[in-house]
Amino acid sequence: MSRRMRIHLFASRLHKWLAIIIGVQLLLWFASGAVMSLLPIDRVHGDHLVDRKTVLALPANARLIHPSAYLTALGTPPQSVTLKMLEGKPVAEVLTATGTRLFDAASGGAIPPIDALRAEAIARKAWRGTGAPSAKVEWIEREGPEYRGALPAWRVAFADPDATRVFIAADTGRIAAVRTGTWRLYDFFWGLHIMDWTQHENFNTPWLIGFALGGLALWIGGALLLYMRWPIRRKRRQRTTT
Repeated sequence: MSRRMRIHLFASRLHKWLAIIIGVQLLLWFASGAVMSLLPIDRVHGDHLVDRKTVLALPANARLIHPSAYLTALGTPPQSVTLKMLEGKPVAEVLTATGTRLFDAASGGAIPPIDALRAEAIARKAWRGTGAPSAKVEWIEREGPEYRGALPAWRVAFADPDATRVFIAADTGRIAAVRTGTWRLYDFFWGLHIMDWTQHENFNTPWLIGFALGGLALWIGGALLLYMRWPIRRKRRQRTTT
C-alpha cells in the first residue's frame, strides 16, 4: 500500500469516528447558541419584571452630616464611601477591608443589616410585573445554582408566572441578581454550551477543551480528504497517465 493511500485511509477513519463522537456536541453547540441568541438579553436579566437600573438622586435640599461623624466609629480605615438613597432616605455605604457598613447620612447613626421585611419591601418597590404577587423571603448563606453573588443575602421569591427570584445583599440592600424562567432557560443552554453541567460557569472544563480540539481535528481530517479527493486533481492525474 502506498504512502498516499495510508494517509487517505487514516484521514477517512479519523474523520468518520470524530464525526460520530464530536457530532452530537457540535449539534448541542449550534442549538444552544441559536437559542441563546434568540432570547432577548433584557428578558434574561429580568429587566421587564424588576427595575434594578434606576438610581435615585439625593434630594437637593438633603442635609447630610459630615462623614467623619460615622467614619470614626468604624475602627478600621474606609476604602470607599458611597452616598445613595435607600428606602426613601440618604444613606452612606462604607466599604472596609472587613465588609460593608451602612450609616444614616443625615444623622450618622449605624443602620443594621437588611432584615426580611426590608428585603421584601426593596424587592416590591422594584417590581415591574403585573399585580402584586405574594412573596416568600428566605435567608441565603451559601452559593447555589441560581445565585453566586454577595453573601449573606435574602431571596425574595415572587409567586408570578415567571417564578421570579430577587436576591438582595444583606449588608448593602442592593439587588444583586434577578432570576426568572427565561434566565433559567438561558442558563440551561449556557451549561450545555460550555459543557459545565453542574455550576454553569467554568469555561475551561476538560470536556470543552477536549471537544474543541476534537472539532479542530475533525476539520483538519475533512480538509485533508477534500484535498485528496478533489476532482481537478484526479483529472490531472488521469491526463498525466495517458
